[in-house]
Amino acid sequence: MIGSLRAAWRIVSSIEQKEEGKRNDELAVLVKEYRSKIETELSAVCAGVLAILDSNLVPSAASSESKVFYLKMKKDLFSATEFHPTSPSSEP
Repeated sequence: MIGSLRAAWRIVSSIEQKEEGKRNDELAVLVKEYRSKIETELSAVCAGVLAILDSNLVPSAASSESKVFYLKMKKDLFSATEFHPTSPSSEP
C-alpha cells in the first residue's frame, strides 16, 4: 500500500509541475488538491504502522537483528512521509 501511494504521489507531483509550467492554473489546483489527499493518506498509513512498531514490535524484539530490522523499517516509514512538493523526483 505504501509503495503504491508513493508511486501515485510521484506521478501526481509530476503532473502538477507540468500543468504549472503550462500555466494551466485550474488543473494545477485540482492536481495539488489530489496530491494533498495522497499525502494525507500516506501519512495516516505510515503513522499506523509506526504505532504498531513502537507499541509492540520494537519493545518485544527477541533478538538484536529483529530490533535493527524494525528500526530500519521505522526509518523507511519516516522517509516515506517526507514530502518535497516542489521536486517530484524527491521520492516520499
